[in-house]
Amino acid sequence: MTAQTHGTGRFRREELGSLGEGVVIEEGVLIFNPAHVHLGDGVYVGHRTMLKGDSRGELVVEHGTWIGQDCFLHSAGGIRIGRRVGVGPRVMMLTSTHTETPPPAAIIDAPIEFAPIDVGEGADLGVGAILLPGARIGAGAQIGAGSVVRGEIADGVVASGVPARVNRRRGERPSS
Repeated sequence: MTAQTHGTGRFRREELGSLGEGVVIEEGVLIFNPAHVHLGDGVYVGHRTMLKGDSRGELVVEHGTWIGQDCFLHSAGGIRIGRRVGVGPRVMMLTSTHTETPPPAAIIDAPIEFAPIDVGEGADLGVGAILLPGARIGAGAQIGAGSVVRGEIADGVVASGVPARVNRRRGERPSS
């Protein structure tokens, strides 16, 4: 088996699938398969973030979204981030996983399954949150720092934990 590189992640802006006006891409950002990465108007991408476009699933970031530093977004299953979303530093979005196989088979040899991630308009993802394949974050939902999201989080709620669970609706007083 011959090892193969995925490249350096260095890119030219004109290589992106689409690039809106007023986009800021900070120093140290790596973009793999840039033809499959689409950034809307006014998007900000923080230092050292890694965006992994993929021919199997596009990475689409809509207008006015802010992505903090040191994030990792892997779009093999497809990622859509709506308008005016806040993505905290060190957030990870993963759209693929190995299927479970019985021992003694090595997990790395198992087939890979893909599932898209969708983040609704106006949502906010706290520092270090992890979105697993198939995660759907509703419009205006807030995900707490360090939370792990699998499945669906409804519109307009605050969710946190491992796994993330709904705590309350936004605007309601937290229970003591």
